[in-house]
Amino acid sequence: MTELNVQSLDPARRAASTLGQRLAIFAADIKVSHTVFALPFALLSTFLAANGWPTAGQLLLILICMVTARTVAMAVNRLLDARLDAINPRTARRAIPGRVLSRQFYWAVVLLCSVVFVAATAGFWLLYRNPWPLYFSIPVLGLLSAYPWFKRFTRLCHYYLGFCLAIAPICAWIAIRGTIAAPPFWIFGAVCLWTAGFDIIYACQDFKTDVACGLFSVPAKIGIPRALWVSRLTHLTSLGMLIGLAMTTPALSVLFYIGVGIALALLIVEHSLVWGGNLSKVNLAFFTLNGVISLIVATLGIIDVLRR
Repeated sequence: MTELNVQSLDPARRAASTLGQRLAIFAADIKVSHTVFALPFALLSTFLAANGWPTAGQLLLILICMVTARTVAMAVNRLLDARLDAINPRTARRAIPGRVLSRQFYWAVVLLCSVVFVAATAGFWLLYRNPWPLYFSIPVLGLLSAYPWFKRFTRLCHYYLGFCLAIAPICAWIAIRGTIAAPPFWIFGAVCLWTAGFDIIYACQDFKTDVACGLFSVPAKIGIPRALWVSRLTHLTSLGMLIGLAMTTPALSVLFYIGVGIALALLIVEHSLVWGGNLSKVNLAFFTLNGVISLIVATLGIIDVLRR
């Protein structure tokens, strides 16, 4: 494309005229920063499974798997939800409905990241004689990519999203040990319910659009005030899962309990920000506080494991 043709485009399309700019827009569109929700808990499971430091190769492969799997899931989400995103004022400016990036670009990213993900899982077989990550690689990508369909037929879509994030600690454990045990299931329960709880809060923003489009969500079914109570009870149960993990895992002790206490305090703050259905600070409640919760709980847990 000549410089004249680039300049003739509207600002949105002109901003995406180079590959680097497209990748930057893509990263912002799929919210790469939200990786902070699941990644720390996957790392906590990794360190627990390794009884300390995993090898550098194992850690690198897990990081590659986490980033590429999430990228596939979010790219497919944007592709399948493009029509709905165009209807919703909050999401109408996303890259596909805003015509900043093409569907072909998203499918290319999905294909590339899928190949890298499967190759990384194969690395556990080739380097550590653990074939299970490779066996589960395609089913995991399928499960992660199915989330957008759930909002079309069940109010449990928030909990399925939680499931998608929560399988990361189980996968990480299997990648390190090649077997399964109780600790990653406790983490799975905590992450699943914690994610579902804050997704219900986030979905309150789309109450009118969900009702108008006939989409399934807890707020659309029972209204915002009662949905927030469902979120509170879900988060309370999630904290119970974290306590169960601490009580049944000898490697976790004082620091992890402190992390759970901090998580409780931050969740109280989170729900106070949206008390009475006030959604003006929902982004603070959704991203900032939950990102801090994930980092603090997982980091203190990992320190506990390393100082045994």
